[in-house]
Amino acid sequence: MATPTSKKTEEDRSVDAFLATLDHPAKALVVELRRVVLDADVRILDGIKWNAPSFRTTEYFATTNLRAKQGTGLILHFGAKKNAISATGVDIPDPAGLLRWLAKDRATVEFRDTAELRAKASALQALLREWIRYVV
Repeated sequence: MATPTSKKTEEDRSVDAFLATLDHPAKALVVELRRVVLDADVRILDGIKWNAPSFRTTEYFATTNLRAKQGTGLILHFGAKKNAISATGVDIPDPAGLLRWLAKDRATVEFRDTAELRAKASALQALLREWIRYVV
């Protein structure tokens, strides 16, 4: 669950402010996606990066895809700069088939609505815990 209001960082509050004014057809899904991602691991924090709610540990590794034509999802990466993973890739277990790879170091996960996200939340959280092993 997200941190209590008294312990929220400035970045947490910037996401809250961003979401309060967000005019998006899938806003409820974006809010739920944030909760699911933050609940995946206590090391995950969020902030606004690339004009969207984004998630980090030591580096940003996921950005909410607000440009999706239907629903929303995440663009997953291993940091903003090229690194060894850019050339070699990694083997991320994905038994639920959530990942759509865009490159060796970048993938997307998409959800049509909150019902689909809730049904796949545990699988997404397990995938995110594997993903951040390469970011932390």
